Amino acid sequence: MKKNKNMKKTSPIIPLFNQFIKETETGKRLKKNGEKIKPDSIQNYKYVLNNLIRFSSETKFELRICDASKLDKRELTSEKSYWKKFYQNSTEFLYKKGCHDNYVGANIKVIRVFFNYLKNDKDLNTGDFQRLFYVRKEEIEIFVLSPEQLKFLIHDKEFEQTLIPSYRRIKDIFVFGCTTGLRYSDIFLLTNKNFEKIEGEWYLKLKSKKTKTFSFIKLSAYAVTIFQRYTTSNNKATLFGNTSLFNFNKSLKQIGELAGFTTPIEVSREKQGKTQRITKKTDTAKNRFCDKMSSHMMRRTAITTLLILGMPEHLVRKISGHSHASTSFNRYVHYAQAYMDKEIEKVHSKLESY
Repeated sequence: MKKNKNMKKTSPIIPLFNQFIKETETGKRLKKNGEKIKPDSIQNYKYVLNNLIRFSSETKFELRICDASKLDKRELTSEKSYWKKFYQNSTEFLYKKGCHDNYVGANIKVIRVFFNYLKNDKDLNTGDFQRLFYVRKEEIEIFVLSPEQLKFLIHDKEFEQTLIPSYRRIKDIFVFGCTTGLRYSDIFLLTNKNFEKIEGEWYLKLKSKKTKTFSFIKLSAYAVTIFQRYTTSNNKATLFGNTSLFNFNKSLKQIGELAGFTTPIEVSREKQGKTQRITKKTDTAKNRFCDKMSSHMMRRTAITTLLILGMPEHLVRKISGHSHASTSFNRYVHYAQAYMDKEIEKVHSKLESY
């Protein structure tokens, strides 16, 4: 610790943040329920640490903290001012780097977690200045396959024959995900043990890696065909093998382009609550639907397809694992309703002409 002119004792933030990460990695710091914190969360902590180091280095902003319990009234006011300035300058730094509200908000959320760690695990009175940090969120438009696009990928054998074997495999995995609503992380953990035949019907049973919830899903005929295409006699081997997320998403975009899913789309993102239209830095300066195809689209397509085709919301929630209070599920409901509205409008327009 060092003393500055007004006698405030301060500690540098970066070593404390490194300790925060280390104690999380070793399991010394756990979730409230006693579980270890997931590697993905720890990786996010490391991203935030790198952002803090870059921010401090490039802007010459000193990152330090002091024990608020030892400050007088004037020093508390000064400290509050320091953290307000930190929030304003650090978020502005990320926005200038091209980041959007969700990313900036996620960074601030981790910093708030770090403050709580200092307070609860290290008995450092932070003054609860993290409450000054507003976590921004933006509603990003969801992109899903329409029922027509999904049918094309499922049933068009002529198109399937034009694909190279590696693309055919990715297409099968994607279609399987669009049918079952599984996350990418769950699909690549599936083995023969996750499939069960009961009275002539095939079911998929698994526990979600992310939510720890159990699912028991009846499989469609084409999903069973995909399962049987990749199953082996080895019950321990994963059904679909291994594919990196990067290669999976890259292949999907190329498959989408070959399938003709090239309709131009407008994409909007938010910075400090203000909507901005995003265009790709390509010759066409356009965003195409195929360019938005990714692993996330599988689960979203499954949920919206079930809603569009009339399955009651409470049953879709049971399959997807969403709670009744889930705001993300409501986005799928709105999308499905908008799709149905457009289809109804087509019928209305046909009836209006005589």
